[in-house]
Amino acid sequence: MDYNNVGVVILAAGKGTRMNSVIAKVLHKVAQKSMVVHVVGCALKIVRNNVHVVVGYQAQKVKDEICRYFKVEFAVQEQLLGTGDAVKAAIPGLNPGIKDILVLCGDVPLIQEKTLRSLLEGHKNSESKVTVLATDVDNPEGYGRIILDDHNNLICIREEADANESEKKINKINTGIYCFDKAFLISAINELKPDNKQREYYLTDVIEIAQKNNEKIVVITMDDPRQVIGVNTLDELRLAERLIQQLDK
Repeated sequence: MDYNNVGVVILAAGKGTRMNSVIAKVLHKVAQKSMVVHVVGCALKIVRNNVHVVVGYQAQKVKDEICRYFKVEFAVQEQLLGTGDAVKAAIPGLNPGIKDILVLCGDVPLIQEKTLRSLLEGHKNSESKVTVLATDVDNPEGYGRIILDDHNNLICIREEADANESEKKINKINTGIYCFDKAFLISAINELKPDNKQREYYLTDVIEIAQKNNEKIVVITMDDPRQVIGVNTLDELRLAERLIQQLDK
């Protein structure tokens, strides 16, 4: 399948306060490479160009690190106002020929090319406006929960900080990786409001906008949660270091 009309947006603007480090989160190393470098490398195997990295905290250091390995485009998130705002910062730089946008996280370094290819294939074949990559985990703490109705249709993604007790028990989690129809995403992202405890613009709220407009939403559940562990603490960084050895075998 041809992915020339796919743009990739990699979110790498966050500070990562839970790392307890002066280094920007995405610059922490797994297998001797910065996390964001792993993610950019994976993206470039699929699209070759049209990769846009959103930087913010320690923006120049993040740019310099990526440019040691790859040639990509950059967008700057001036204020760290959430994932929705970060993606919005990247949209003006996208090539006009882009039809779909793949959103990746700069702190999910173990993601594999084959997983992203199957996500893109599922998105294009289903002609959905939003495709969400999900996975089932034993301990969902810290992740957004995938809320489904009785027919397995996605109702919303509830961030941990906003989830009630029954929602917190849900084991199907959002990986933070999505495909969007570009035209739909541009219209939806302008409707986002910071109506949550963090006072941020959540990209996940685009799901509810899609549902309200009766747009097609698809959830693809991957069966290897190791690939999508987010690294928010030094303990998780050590776990990623162990897991990358397994995935490379």
